[in-house]
Amino acid sequence: MSVNLPEYYFRVRENGAFVFRVDTENRQRRIEMDQIAAVNIRNGEIKPHGNRDLTPAEMQVIEDWMAERVALLARRDIDDIHRAVDHLNLTTHWAQARATDEQLENVTDALLLAMHDLRSVLVRKKAERLLARGDQAG
Repeated sequence: MSVNLPEYYFRVRENGAFVFRVDTENRQRRIEMDQIAAVNIRNGEIKPHGNRDLTPAEMQVIEDWMAERVALLARRDIDDIHRAVDHLNLTTHWAQARATDEQLENVTDALLLAMHDLRSVLVRKKAERLLARGDQAG
């Protein structure tokens, strides 16, 4: 295990993380992790653990992690959407070239409804953006 462990460890959870201070400077030379806070990146909330008061340095580390995490999740969202486009193209090729009638029967209605829903949202959002641009130009 690396000797240069970070001072803080963030145990990621769905909406944020639990924050731990990492301690290797103890008599047993064991790694100890003391929970210092819980963070919620959806609402920006930072809750100190127990009766602890977070230091300004700890708050800065947590706020920096939160900003990096939000940016990472945004990049992943876009990457997931680009992958979805690839999957749609692969699905189109599968349906045209390899799918059996039984397989198509199994997925056609679900795919058509999902694509119709997606198309409706995309068209509405595109119209909203075009109208907003028109209002700004006028």
